[in-house]
Amino acid sequence: MRILVAMSGGVDSSVVAGLLHEQGHEVVGATLQLYDHGAATAKRGACCAGQDIHDARRVADRLGIPHYVLDREERFRDAVVRDFADAYARGETPIPCVRCNQTVKFHDLVELARDLGCEALATGHYARRVDGPDGPELRRAADPARDQSYFLFATTPDQLAFSRFPLGGFRDKAAVRAEAARLGLRVAEKPDSQDICFVPSGRYHEVVGRFRPDATEGGEIAHIDGRVLGRHAGVARYTVGQGRGLGSASRDGEERLYVAAVEAGRRRVVVGPRAALPREEVVAGEVNWLRPPPAGVFPCEVKLRAREAPQPAVAEWDAGAGLLRVRPASPSVAAPGQACVLYGGERVLGGGFIRRAESVDTAGAAA
Repeated sequence: MRILVAMSGGVDSSVVAGLLHEQGHEVVGATLQLYDHGAATAKRGACCAGQDIHDARRVADRLGIPHYVLDREERFRDAVVRDFADAYARGETPIPCVRCNQTVKFHDLVELARDLGCEALATGHYARRVDGPDGPELRRAADPARDQSYFLFATTPDQLAFSRFPLGGFRDKAAVRAEAARLGLRVAEKPDSQDICFVPSGRYHEVVGRFRPDATEGGEIAHIDGRVLGRHAGVARYTVGQGRGLGSASRDGEERLYVAAVEAGRRRVVVGPRAALPREEVVAGEVNWLRPPPAGVFPCEVKLRAREAPQPAVAEWDAGAGLLRVRPASPSVAAPGQACVLYGGERVLGGGFIRRAESVDTAGAAA
């Protein structure tokens, strides 16, 4: 096949290019330049800027394959970075990796691959694409610690059919690095990407403040019973479930407190004891299905955060409202803006973005 490989300059995508080339495929490498501002270009372990583009080009030269660099900085800024800032300003906790996959990476690279006459797009994601009886299925990676299927739930069925994930069957990262060394790739020991690529300092509120200064304005920290316990320096610093950065509002007597809600419109952070945070029902919007949605209430597993294991749940698809309603077996902390991804065993069924509990109560599907 003629395959376009998304090359970030890291070890994973480099191994994908090397393995496919070794297998006899006609491989074309492509790197998206997504940002180029200050320290981000020099940060080790980042992607899609500066040194990483150079590393991707060097791997392509080593393999003897063509390599293209696409400037998508403006599109990335509008579709991902601004969305990131807007979400925090709404009191949500965004997942920029999902937005990037949903917009810039899979949309633009699938389009480029087809323009170049390629038959598939391959990436370094740790997930598996399996041809099932009813078409391609997205499944969890063999290595649970590396599984990235959660971040790919918004991939459309058409994009999934066109995509390949050669690393999905690897049991651990050490095996991938060993392949890089065997293939003679100098990125074999390159550090993994850390945190969010366009936040080199790790201080999210600084990026948010450049686009949405209102999200860095101070306000009250209030207990769920209405008592004002302290002040904060901007809602962009907080997410549901957070226990740090609350200052004098971190405790109520001997009881430790956590963020229970972020009321961005009132510039207020609401805190409460850990027991007050879990929700019996989680509602998600912007739902994407990778199989026809089941009718009525159906059993599944659900994952509400990237680093947690799927847990048993029942779900119901409200097609008229465009909302997915999920009841985990155990009440769970659900941060608005994060992904609610449904699994049937190893297979990703679909998912959406978690809505604020009160938004559904007060404004229904339009919230």
